[in-house]
Parts: sequence; structure tokens; C-alpha cells
Amino acid sequence: MSRLIRPPVSARTPPPPADASDAVVPATTPAVAAARETGGEAAKSGAGPGRPARSRPTRAERLRRSLEEEIFQGRLKPGDRLDEISLARRFNVSRTPVREALRQLSSSGLVEVRPRLGAVVRVITVDRLAEMFEVMAELEALCARLAAQRMGPDEHAALEQALAACAVEHTQANREAYYEANKVFHDIIYAGAHNAYLAGMAVSLRNQTAPYRRYQLYAREDRIDSSLAEHRSVVMAILEGRAEDAEKAMRAHVTVQGDVFAAFLATLPEEAAQ
Repeated sequence: MSRLIRPPVSARTPPPPADASDAVVPATTPAVAAARETGGEAAKSGAGPGRPARSRPTRAERLRRSLEEEIFQGRLKPGDRLDEISLARRFNVSRTPVREALRQLSSSGLVEVRPRLGAVVRVITVDRLAEMFEVMAELEALCARLAAQRMGPDEHAALEQALAACAVEHTQANREAYYEANKVFHDIIYAGAHNAYLAGMAVSLRNQTAPYRRYQLYAREDRIDSSLAEHRSVVMAILEGRAEDAEKAMRAHVTVQGDVFAAFLATLPEEAAQ
């Protein structure tokens, strides 16, 4: 029988706030310039060299993060109904941000909408999560292979700057900011593959696995260290045009994320993990 993913009731490390909002796939090379922005509006938002700007979260985003945190902590259990009116009263907001927050949670796969019931916390098995990470690893590995073959000098520069941004957040031990920089890093590689259909597939599945990819950074104390080292291996292979090595490095990077999360679940009490 498959084990059901039940967010930890007594998590050893506080879970991160969620952010499963839809990512935008850069359609052309100039789009990745956003990852290199260091002046103007970036300065207003606290960004600096090697550090992309981060906009202030909307009311819907804050609500989404609160709900995701409750799901991961086990306060909201698989099958629990998420009533718009009750949530609006509880968080003292209108139903509009509640509706948007639930839409984003549904996009990430943590919530599903059922006929006559509305939004409920989704039940996902460990086996299902493993399958999702397996496919994600192959999609991103192909993106890395193609990026090693097709990226130009400007895209190489953007990728190096994205890696530098990850290093800045790693040095400051800021896991939440590191996750955001990590998203930019992967988006640049998706765009660098120069295959819009593949990039769209990668972003779609990335959004579904986002809560778990974020949480694995908190599941193990040294995970952020190994993640940055894996990023460096991917970047080196891409910059040197070693397509096969880039593919292998990215596949290993994404696969280990699922392994880390699954290993963390295994450390939980049986009643919390099922």
C-alpha cells in the first residue's frame, strides 16, 4: 500500500512559506535579462549585485503561504475542505484573495477542486511524488543538454549571474531567498534550451513540485550547501558545451531533491507520514 504524504505534525525544522505561483517562461533571450537586474527598481526592493529584485507579496500570496504552511505542518489534513467564506473571515480578507490563493494551491497540486465540495487538501502518495520527480528530472536534464548546445554568450552571462545570486543567498543562509534565486537559475536554463514546448512542460511540472522542492531545502541542514555545489557542476558543463555532462548533472540535481524529501518523510512518525 502506498504511503500517503501527510505533512509533518512535529516538524524538526519550521517549514518555509509557500510560493507556488505560476512561473513565466522567458520566450526570448532578452527575457532572461530580468535575472541580471541590479539597479533602478532592483535597488528599491533591496536587490544588489548578484541579487535579483523581489517584489512584495500580494495578499493572495501571503494567504497561500499561510495555508501551505498549515498543510505541511499537518494542521490542514488531506481531504480537509477549504471553504472560501470561512477562510475569508478567519484571515480578515475578502473572498477575492482567498479564491486566488486556492487557485495557486490547486496549480501546485496541494489542493484539488471537487464537485459539490469545492477546494480540499489533496491526498498525494509518496509513490506519486517519486513519479513526478522522476519526470521532472528528465525534463530538466534535457533542458540542460540543449542549453549546453544552444546558449549564446549573453545567456551564459545571465546563467553565471544567476549562480552568483544563489551563492549570495547561500552565504547568508537565507533558504527562502535561495529558493527564489534557484527558480531564476532554472528558468534561465529552460529558456536556454530554445524549445518553448519543452520549457512550458518543465515550468508546469515545476509548479506542481514547487512545494516539495522548496521544503527539501529545510529537510536537511546541509541541503543548501550541496544544492549550490550541484548548480556549479551544471553551470560548468553548460559553459564548456559538455551537453552529456550537463544532462547528467541536472538529472542528479533534481533526483536528489525528491530523495531528500522522501528521506525526510521516512524520519517522521508513521501516523504523521501516512
